[in-house]
Amino acid sequence: MEKVIDFLSFQDPTVRLVVAGTVLLSISAAVVGCFAYLRKRALVGDALAHSLLPGVAMAFLFSGQKDPWLLLLGAMISGWLALGAMELIQQHTKLASETSIALVLSVFFGFGVLLLTYLQHHGGGDQAGLDQFLFGNAASMRSSDLYAYGLVGMVLLVMIGAFYKELKLYCFDPDHAEAIGLPTRILRYLLNTMTVLATAIGIQSVGVVLMAALLITPAATARFWSYRLRTMLFLAALGGAVAGLGGSFASYLAPAMPTGPWIVMVLSFLALVSIFLAPRVGIFARMWRQRQNQRKIIRENLLKAFYHGLENKEAQHAWLSRPEWQEQRHLPEWEWQIGFRQLRRRRWVLRRSGRYRLTERGLAEARRVVRLHRLWELYLSRYLALGKDHLHPGAESIEHLITPEVEKELLRELDYPEQDPHRSPIPYKS
Repeated sequence: MEKVIDFLSFQDPTVRLVVAGTVLLSISAAVVGCFAYLRKRALVGDALAHSLLPGVAMAFLFSGQKDPWLLLLGAMISGWLALGAMELIQQHTKLASETSIALVLSVFFGFGVLLLTYLQHHGGGDQAGLDQFLFGNAASMRSSDLYAYGLVGMVLLVMIGAFYKELKLYCFDPDHAEAIGLPTRILRYLLNTMTVLATAIGIQSVGVVLMAALLITPAATARFWSYRLRTMLFLAALGGAVAGLGGSFASYLAPAMPTGPWIVMVLSFLALVSIFLAPRVGIFARMWRQRQNQRKIIRENLLKAFYHGLENKEAQHAWLSRPEWQEQRHLPEWEWQIGFRQLRRRRWVLRRSGRYRLTERGLAEARRVVRLHRLWELYLSRYLALGKDHLHPGAESIEHLITPEVEKELLRELDYPEQDPHRSPIPYKS
């Protein structure tokens, strides 16, 4: 408990340094990752993260010191070489894009591990902390690292703000962006450069192995909550900040554990929460909508069956017994119970002495469902030339989905018909 209080108080300068650096790195990587996610380049981000390792190792090999600017320069050169190699392979060979990405990832990462092993045995790479670039260790971050990576992170955020409209259009519709005269080639290089920079500054806290998660997971998580890019960028940055803070906290409590995996664990938790609880596309929301749609179908089928029974009796307010009602449409007992409870709850049906009658509101709703069914049958018959024996199945499924706007269009297109193809009257208001 004491360590928790010490961490939350931020009195330790090392804690302040680590938290500030990790949060800033996570935010910048998450924001840039949104554009990579929208361009469907998640795998490229993964390959790019692994491809930075040889650049970091080469920069230390030639300089002999762990200068953050030199390491960043080496990582950028290595990242650009990897991107160029992927594009060359895709342009001049018949290999699929996934194959070229996997090829570049394995070659560059293998070469980086080879250099890292050499440095650890001959050049003091372990003493310099280069081995921590594999899984990340924000606790080893120095003030010079924070200044360098923090400056680059701020530059990335400023660049995104300055070219927001152009980048937005290029990511969503590159053909339109090119048609209106935007320099799409420059925008592509700009996005690639920002991706390389964001990946390079993030490997200090997350490491090359898990850097793709810091790029893509916040963007994918934010996408569950919003379809607007501005909101998505804000939510991704917020998720990245929370993950950076949580990873730093876990690393502070257990110094022997790498920072990167904990940051990814926090991101994974946020992603799982979004997958299940997002209001529109989450699993629970979709299950709820499916349940509501299923109940709506059962309810409307019951109303339609009752209306057919009224047509047979030629009375708008007749009382029907349950066998007379179910004679028009046989439903399993559980569907009958669910549908009848809904009709009673909406006060669309009355029950007296084992017989049933629709209220005025229920009768109006029943007319609407039957009207939509018969209008759609007429549309299928008139415009798709379907036979009468093929009309009912199509109308049976689509009648529950027709909106008032579509109904108005159908009425206008069909010129307010009086009968369906089976010569049954189309019910309007009585």
